[in-house]
Amino acid sequence: MLQTAQMHATRSICVLAGGVGAARFVDGLVQVHDPSDIAVIVNVGDDFEHLSLAISPDLDTLLYMLGGLVHPEQGWGRAEDSTTALQAATQLGGEDWFLLGDKDIGLHLVRTAKLRSGAVLSQVTAEFTRQLGIETSLLPATDDQLRTIVETTAGDFDFQTYFVRRGHRDEVQGVRYEGAEAAAPAPGVISAIEEAELLIVAPSNPFLSIAPILAVPEIHQAVHERRNPTVGVSPLIGGKAVKGPADRLMQKLAGGGTPAAIAERYEGFLTHLLIDDLDSDGLAALEQRGVKAAATDILMRDREAREHVARAALELATAH
Repeated sequence: MLQTAQMHATRSICVLAGGVGAARFVDGLVQVHDPSDIAVIVNVGDDFEHLSLAISPDLDTLLYMLGGLVHPEQGWGRAEDSTTALQAATQLGGEDWFLLGDKDIGLHLVRTAKLRSGAVLSQVTAEFTRQLGIETSLLPATDDQLRTIVETTAGDFDFQTYFVRRGHRDEVQGVRYEGAEAAAPAPGVISAIEEAELLIVAPSNPFLSIAPILAVPEIHQAVHERRNPTVGVSPLIGGKAVKGPADRLMQKLAGGGTPAAIAERYEGFLTHLLIDDLDSDGLAALEQRGVKAAATDILMRDREAREHVARAALELATAH
């Protein structure tokens, strides 16, 4: 059994992750646990092609975060980047609604070239982690095409169109994951889940970041067949999202943003849930569901706060 954050065992922790909140959590986790014992399975439902470049936003955010390259205020994109190439493209009629920094474009150019030469996303990602000196395994959920489609009152949109181009302002009626049923897990994904002493569901949007991962049938099965603890970290604070539409989607598609509603999204495999102090009135309802829970300050405002949340999640995993 996982006893402390310092325990060393082969790939003892596996994290399901997507979005900036997840990247910040993983950044805290690698500070308090051996990075080489952590595997992160990353959402690829947000991936798309823009200006002929293959872009994987959630993978890139983790690469930049763990590689020490991330923009510190944004939590995504490269630090000290410029947009000269994007400005030049815009002058020539290119679309500028998706921000691409010059250094960021460098990564996309290499990924695109490797994919077109026959490599798959997991191979390219593994090469990037080596180049950036990242010890933690970053595993795309699948190498196959899986795309999150958001169904709204204004029409159906791919994730980036809904979230970035349209500013996630449209009322959501549903979400589907195109290609998921036929998708196979990327190499290493199933073994990471099965071998992990602890599975952590990062503080990510349940519908837009975690559900696309679980939509891959073999991943869904592997997660639900686990017998070791699974700890979730709530993506909401006081029932509200720090950023993004997670709270609105929970209200619309899950009937509310309470801790119990979050736990219900992961019913069948979630054993523990870490929530914010502002939501501590939901602890009793979680216990009634058979979910062990604890409340603390989960706002990851800086590196110290990220480490605090990571430690709290690890400590909760030992609760009986």
